[in-house]
Amino acid sequence: MYRRFLATAAVLALGAGAASAEFKLTILHTNDFHDRYEPISKYDGPCAPEDNTAGDCFGGSARLVTALAEARARAENSILVDGGDQFQGTLFYTYYKGKMTAEFMTKLGYDAMTVGNHEFDDGPEVLAGFIDAVGFPVLMSNADVSMEPALKDKIAKSTVIEKGGEKIGLIGLTPLDTPEIASPGKNVIFTDPAQAVQGEVDKLTAEGVTKIIVLSHSGYVVDKKVAAETTGVDVIVGGHDNTYLSNVSEDAVGPYPTMVGDTAIVQAYAYGKFLGELNVVFDDAGKITSASGEPLIMDKAVAEDSDTLARIAELAKPLDEIRNKVVADTSAEIDGNRDVCRQVECTMGNLVADAQLARVKDQGVTISLANSGGLRASIDAGEVTMGEVLTVLPFQNTLATFETTGQTLIDALENGVSQYEEKAGRFLQVAGMKYTFDISQPAGSRVSDVLVAEGDQWVPIDPAKTYLVVTNNYVRNGGDGFKMFVDAPKAYDFGPDLADVVAEFLAASGSYAPYTDGRITKK
Repeated sequence: MYRRFLATAAVLALGAGAASAEFKLTILHTNDFHDRYEPISKYDGPCAPEDNTAGDCFGGSARLVTALAEARARAENSILVDGGDQFQGTLFYTYYKGKMTAEFMTKLGYDAMTVGNHEFDDGPEVLAGFIDAVGFPVLMSNADVSMEPALKDKIAKSTVIEKGGEKIGLIGLTPLDTPEIASPGKNVIFTDPAQAVQGEVDKLTAEGVTKIIVLSHSGYVVDKKVAAETTGVDVIVGGHDNTYLSNVSEDAVGPYPTMVGDTAIVQAYAYGKFLGELNVVFDDAGKITSASGEPLIMDKAVAEDSDTLARIAELAKPLDEIRNKVVADTSAEIDGNRDVCRQVECTMGNLVADAQLARVKDQGVTISLANSGGLRASIDAGEVTMGEVLTVLPFQNTLATFETTGQTLIDALENGVSQYEEKAGRFLQVAGMKYTFDISQPAGSRVSDVLVAEGDQWVPIDPAKTYLVVTNNYVRNGGDGFKMFVDAPKAYDFGPDLADVVAEFLAASGSYAPYTDGRITKK
């Protein structure tokens, strides 16, 4: 058995008096798994087998199999749901796309999931193939897919399942800005989350369904807003911003569950490091009378299922030669933590931005931009393998160069800090440039003191001057809100894979020393 944190403080009495016909439901949940079938290190990157044997690693599908069996055994009624972003993040996705995801979600016995933005990374067709391969509903209420041939009639806005003789309504929710941060294509239209949820709640309520759960890949802030602006939602199972909610940890962003009115909001960080376990009691009218629980950490105390380990090892064989290749070593951890890199200068951001610039500097390029949302893990000190680099940069983005004005670059920096409070992936790491920002100012007027390198000097950026810039093809084509680059002159999006660029930069250094140098300043 593994540790269970069910603090007394987690139990929330939400009603007066006992119900005449209570219904107990355990909601088991995951989110933002990102194809981490194998255990992860404390940096969310690959975990060496010897470190896992030593008990220093977390997660992995083999632990989830064990944890789910134990959780289901102690529950009167249970469901397993996912808050989106099962896709993308390791070589397993690069190689197998949605096929391995479908196999393991089926093995774990999911009842439903919502569509995350990364489910669209390879367009509607790959998502459609995944949906065809699973036997559970994939939901998305705030999008119209009727004009997209690959997805038409495959994605429902909501569904009803039965557990213990009771009907439970499930509603899906996807980020409103998915067209900016993924590749859904032009045929999928996204709409306001709260309005979409309320529409499905009203529909389900009219059908006599009184227990309603939203599976939301929208982030903690949006989830609280949806809870406040809707009626009839009992639980929101969240995802998207890797929020850790807990009643016992100092690292938690908020309590588990977070209550907004009568709605219980939960999320369980990411990468399979935790299994969420929310125990809810409904009265006979479908109103929650109590909600308690805690994300269960998938650490060394959770045994790894042997059959699952064997299957993962079998699927890993085609990948091992690539990911086990040592490309360099680093004297210290290269920090790619999203909580750091999406708000300040970070060592991983500097590595990637520097590597981009070094690759094309002989072409006259002087400025490098790296969106922090593209940095997906840290690398620990010691040997650096290609597998680790690919875990940091899993999206197969290519190097992209283009020409633009100083004013457009200022606009881009403003876009980068425009959603600072939400830790959005558009926050820019840079090279060949310095800038200052002030979040006390309104979005659109936060950036100041922009300097660019000219020879050995730092000079103020000239809004009227033209500069040659390097980034990745995702940003150059308008991803993360960088629409100002879409029609840039002299654009070339077909450079080498960004992971290869960074690996070669590290290899050239031999032994890399991570650093920050004050190129980004927060007032």
